[in-house]
Amino acid sequence: MDNRRNFIKKVGLAGALMSVGSFSLPSCEAKDKKSKLPLKLSFQEGIPPGKSLNEKFDYMEKLGVVGFEPGGGNLAGRVQEIKDALKGRNIKVSAICAGFGGWLLADNPDEKQKCIDSTKTILAAAGELGSVGMILVPAFNHQKSFPHTQATRDQLVADLKELGAYANEHKTQIILEPLNRREAFYLRLVADAAALCKDVDSPGVRCLGDFWHMTWEETSDRGAFISAGKYLTHVHIASRKRRLMPGEDGEADNYVDGFKGLKEINYQGFVSFECGTKGNREETVPAAVKLLKEQWEQA
Repeated sequence: MDNRRNFIKKVGLAGALMSVGSFSLPSCEAKDKKSKLPLKLSFQEGIPPGKSLNEKFDYMEKLGVVGFEPGGGNLAGRVQEIKDALKGRNIKVSAICAGFGGWLLADNPDEKQKCIDSTKTILAAAGELGSVGMILVPAFNHQKSFPHTQATRDQLVADLKELGAYANEHKTQIILEPLNRREAFYLRLVADAAALCKDVDSPGVRCLGDFWHMTWEETSDRGAFISAGKYLTHVHIASRKRRLMPGEDGEADNYVDGFKGLKEINYQGFVSFECGTKGNREETVPAAVKLLKEQWEQA
């Protein structure tokens, strides 16, 4: 009997040790890989001071900002201008911020077709510029759309397959943006956008996470980014109360949890400023860049 008890104790101890082993901490190599992941900051065109693109790009280079996010309005007519301004610089076009006409979920066929046609025009220009992709919102609250039903979702998936194929032809992507409930009824969670990407199943359709919108909708920044995984291709950032420069809302502007999530999914895309400022841009912009670099290191 004693021998039997001793055997059971030994087996139990071995099992416990094996169980502990299964919850081992990340290796030093994994930690080192995360710490070396670069923070690639991007500015929308209105963020840096300067009257011309060259002046803006000079300013961005001094801050170590490596991405430029232009608007999609008349992008086709600006391709050469942007290419010329970027020559010899360590700055790439990140995403294209919307600029399309109509809306994809419109119950008016003319508005829907306007969205599809203008989106394709922007996608072609985005491809010429080597952009990550064009940001698309399926519908805003003020836009009359089909009801939120399975049939509507199925149609949206079909439309995104068409646009995704076109984007893929031009070596770029459609990037779905979830908004907060005050701006959009249909797409509000990063996980929902990722689920659409999964159903569309096209390399030409991906999604983004916007810290401003996530403030109001997500229970966890880190969880939101992890839920998107490989489908996350772009990130927007702003202060978390007033949508100003990161840091202008004080202690509320903490992005460490979200940055941890980005590092965990090995995110290598851009984190792009989409915000205004109440202060002197010459002061608030570099302060915001400094804050984000510090918090990225903390993550």
